[in-house]
Amino acid sequence: MTRRSWIGWQFTGPFLAVFGLVFLAPIAYAAYLSVFRTRLVGGTSFVGFENYTKVFGDPQFWEALTRVSLFLLVQVPIMLGLALLVALAIDSGRLYGAGFFRVAIFLPYAVPAVVAALMWGFLYGTRFGLVGNINELFGITLPDPLSPDLILASIGNIVTWEFVGYNMLILYSGLRVVDTALYEAAAIDGAGQFRIIRAIKLPALRGPLVVATVFSIIGSFQLFNEPQILDTLAPNSITTYFTPNIYAYQLSFAGQQVNYSATVALVMGLATMVVAYLFQGRALKGAA
Repeated sequence: MTRRSWIGWQFTGPFLAVFGLVFLAPIAYAAYLSVFRTRLVGGTSFVGFENYTKVFGDPQFWEALTRVSLFLLVQVPIMLGLALLVALAIDSGRLYGAGFFRVAIFLPYAVPAVVAALMWGFLYGTRFGLVGNINELFGITLPDPLSPDLILASIGNIVTWEFVGYNMLILYSGLRVVDTALYEAAAIDGAGQFRIIRAIKLPALRGPLVVATVFSIIGSFQLFNEPQILDTLAPNSITTYFTPNIYAYQLSFAGQQVNYSATVALVMGLATMVVAYLFQGRALKGAA
């Protein structure tokens, strides 16, 4: 009789234990909370899927979801487009100081989101920041980046500044694994740089672009840090339901509606998973 070996479990066991503790257990607890409701009078009672029905009829939730969806559709293509241009420029070998340029573009990713939001928030200020100084110096009135009409675009600028370098590194890594023999063959055939980009580099970046886009989709639906920090500088622009994550946070810590907050969080998690899966499936199907 062959003796069963536990060596594999000894290697994977610690990871699985931590994964279950910090990932699966919170999800299971949130699912448990979502089927109850706690009242000041009457205590906690089982309500089944009533909280989920309430979420799908909640106008504040839909407004928050619409806002992050708009953010996703506008900000992500701009960010990935800039990252692609930078990656292609660095990989071309014609950019002077490419190493310094690569580090400089990536550096904002190393700045914590809280610091980045505060830094840009003070730059945006019309009374205390760069915009205000420009208005005072030239005697003009620039649009207020922290106004309700422009706050989402201002947050998009912050997120783009933070993550262009991160996505550039993903795309640049994809370019570095391309066989140089392909470039040599293209040069022999008389192909120019634009033809090489279109015929060799862009097809090679299909996989990295899918990965970067999936990460960006998840990040857009999880938008929290930047608007939460800017709330102190623009309280009239950031509502308590500005994004679904902020809405869930406010419900739990300010409204004491833990059960409904858990439901909102679970619905957003499922929505994020579905959108990312559908995009990935469509992208891989198109590649095939």
